Amino acid sequence: MKKKYIVPVVLSSALLIGSVTVSDVLAKPQDSSFSSVQEEKKWNANANVPIFVKGKVAKKFKDSNASNAVNFLKQNEKRFGIKNPEENLKVKDVQKDDLGMTHIRFDQTKNGVPVEGTEIIVHFNKKNEVVAVNGNHNKVVEGNVINTNPSVDISEAIHQAKSSVNAPEKLAYKPTSDLVVYSFEGESNLAYKINVNFLGDKPGNWFVFVDAKSGDVIDKYNALLHADEIEKKAHKGVGEGVHGAKRQLHTTMEIQPDESTTFKLYDESHNSLEGIYTYDYNTGNIFENKSEAWMDEYQHPAVDAHYNSETVYDYYLNEHDRNSLDGNGMAIVSYVHFGNNYNNAFWNGRQMTYGDGDGEFMVPLSAGLDVAAHEMTHGVISHSANLRYRNKSGALNESFADVFGALIDEDDWELGEDIMAPASIEEGRVALRSLSNPDQFAVSDARAPYGDGMYPEHMDEFYHMPIWVDNGGVHVNSSITNHAAYLIGQQIGKDKLGHIYYRALTTYLTPDSDFSVARAAIVQSAVDIYGEDSIEAEEVASGFDQVGIY
Repeated sequence: MKKKYIVPVVLSSALLIGSVTVSDVLAKPQDSSFSSVQEEKKWNANANVPIFVKGKVAKKFKDSNASNAVNFLKQNEKRFGIKNPEENLKVKDVQKDDLGMTHIRFDQTKNGVPVEGTEIIVHFNKKNEVVAVNGNHNKVVEGNVINTNPSVDISEAIHQAKSSVNAPEKLAYKPTSDLVVYSFEGESNLAYKINVNFLGDKPGNWFVFVDAKSGDVIDKYNALLHADEIEKKAHKGVGEGVHGAKRQLHTTMEIQPDESTTFKLYDESHNSLEGIYTYDYNTGNIFENKSEAWMDEYQHPAVDAHYNSETVYDYYLNEHDRNSLDGNGMAIVSYVHFGNNYNNAFWNGRQMTYGDGDGEFMVPLSAGLDVAAHEMTHGVISHSANLRYRNKSGALNESFADVFGALIDEDDWELGEDIMAPASIEEGRVALRSLSNPDQFAVSDARAPYGDGMYPEHMDEFYHMPIWVDNGGVHVNSSITNHAAYLIGQQIGKDKLGHIYYRALTTYLTPDSDFSVARAAIVQSAVDIYGEDSIEAEEVASGFDQVGIY
């Protein structure tokens, strides 16, 4: 009688979305034109609007609204120097804060066109009293006669803007444009304010001002604020993994403006690869360290995730000429420390996420190279055959992930042997699944009633499961095709097996392929590479025969 060992979870590629709370901290500016309550009126040196207090010019209204704010400015036109506020100001925003104050923010306009860089803010207290006014008001534009009807077509202006910043053909976002009045070097012009955003070796977030009358570029600036503030250098560090292994890591050294140095777990040194990034789920940030040595226990799962990500990337690039999971250099992103005692890992369509395990059944799941390879292969599958994640096509999805997990972690034919905790090992559960001997392990209690309780290795043991249980058996019936891969690999070797399976996955399989279709695709792939009468093609057919897939 076979002893059954139950582990509560299995590797999954199911989509799991969590929420992250992000807090924005607004620091008090050191050079603020806004001050606290004063006894005497002050003037903002950068504008023509005073900051004042209740005792001097404040007035109480029935409501704290934009209409009353305009009325207040109109009543104090000589004091503030803002003429015709009802005509020349346009409400931009109304905010009420925790103190009960209301803040009315206006844009200055000229003939209805916003004047770039100007804002007036009227502040009411909770008693509906105007207690302060501040902002920037352009008196020169107010007094000038400016024709606000553009002569240049917007498409011409965008073309001129793109050319002026050497923008590539492919932009991160479609350029945006606004018609504004722009003052520069003593002159005020009607202009298109155009935002041109692009990535590449020299990324840009450019704002270009194009004269709406002549088409000439008046001014431009790059709003990529951090571009010149941090110097980044590729760096080789060393770290300790979950099981104590010393890992050579490709990281990045950032030199801050104050010349302090920080090391971070991201790697942008590979040609044509966006990068390899390892995040702490608890903070939402890339792991960072003051030292190039990553030895702290909390960092161990991150060290393994980062190291294993590059190992899997190198395998697909070197063995199959595939540049990252999508074949086009997409970023490889990992999160560790997910959940609380979470005995799982998953690919959510964009990233790998690893739990820390509960310490009883599993240790941190990033410790397993085959686990990383399994999850990343789900990414390869989603960008190739895109096998639908249910029933037999879903079982094939899981099987291909398992097979490449065993190929990349080439020491054995087991999956997850490095993530099992002492309690599991003591009970005989030394891995999650086995390609060589599937039925040495039991399936979960929820899946057991649909078969003999152990992982199947032949179609005679197929689990006919409803769709609401394991998506129709994707993690259970995958062991049948897993075992076929093992039988084939024993005869032709892992290297040849990998090339045959990769070709089948990326060339022949489609979203709804079943086991028989997979057999035909894998046999045909062997024929394509090694010939119709090759031993490789014969062994592939034999492997599937032995598990009852004809």
